[in-house]
Amino acid sequence: MILNPGFNLTLRPMKYPQLFEMYKDAIKNTWTVDEVDFTSDVADLHMKLPDSEKHLIKRLVAFFATGDSIVANNLVLNLYKHINSPEARLYLSRQLYEEALHVQFYLTLLDTYIPDIKEREQAFSAIDNIPSIKKKADFCFKWMDSIQKVDHLDSLASRRQFLLNLICFATCIEGLFFFAAFAYVYFLRSKGLLNGLASGTNWVFRDESCHMNFAFEIINIAREEQPELMDERMHQQIKEMLAEAIECEMAFAEDILGKGIAGLSPSDMREYLQFIADQRLVALGFPKKYRSKNPFPFMELQDMQELANFFERRVSAYQMGVEGEVEFNEVF
Repeated sequence: MILNPGFNLTLRPMKYPQLFEMYKDAIKNTWTVDEVDFTSDVADLHMKLPDSEKHLIKRLVAFFATGDSIVANNLVLNLYKHINSPEARLYLSRQLYEEALHVQFYLTLLDTYIPDIKEREQAFSAIDNIPSIKKKADFCFKWMDSIQKVDHLDSLASRRQFLLNLICFATCIEGLFFFAAFAYVYFLRSKGLLNGLASGTNWVFRDESCHMNFAFEIINIAREEQPELMDERMHQQIKEMLAEAIECEMAFAEDILGKGIAGLSPSDMREYLQFIADQRLVALGFPKKYRSKNPFPFMELQDMQELANFFERRVSAYQMGVEGEVEFNEVF
């Protein structure tokens, strides 16, 4: 089983070929930070953004500065050693590269957006000096710490503990914290602002969507191999985890929107977070909890553009060409 202790190295015969296909698909989505042009962003920051939106951007890039580093650390410390599948470890190796790429993107972003050295240093240490970001970081570290002392998944309890960590990072951190951040970026893009940030975020959006899909596939495999893992208590823990993540993100929303931004409100963000949380619950095989609607039409457009025809298209999405016929009428 995929959560059995050990370190299987046998790729033939391949037990989980769908994970190998995910690895190959990730290779097709190759991009570099050098492709992102921030030229118009600098002009927007100086000439077009009011103080309230400048505050939003500074808080947002401060969160970005450490968010993907936390995800990468959990991947190395807690995921790679416990998922006993060489196909899965190929994908995790690729994901680690992508997390490093995201860190480089956000490093470049901060260096471009915040020229003042002291202010930039404060942004990089946001988990220590910005309470709303510290709250989210503490949530991440709580779930990282919950699994770090587990050396072998040799019991039902330890496997459930591992799955809760994986579910937290897929649904709450990559699937909720980052998707909320994407919403702020795409709100500004809908106003014609910060196109460089939006362009780079398009690539990150695709990467994060693939990371979630991989995690959900691991979870599905584990529960098929050992159905008793997902009992009613696990379901309740996951709902409580998502509710806590929403409150962490709402504290950030109150901060980031604190100076007032026309077209964005904390109540809209709460509705959006609940909408996302329901999507994550459904992906895990559970019923919706909140039944909220998406209040952001610009995010509906983003989902349609980036997740439909995921590997059939070649737009600015890909540095590497896709071989074969290009189809525009198939759903991903």
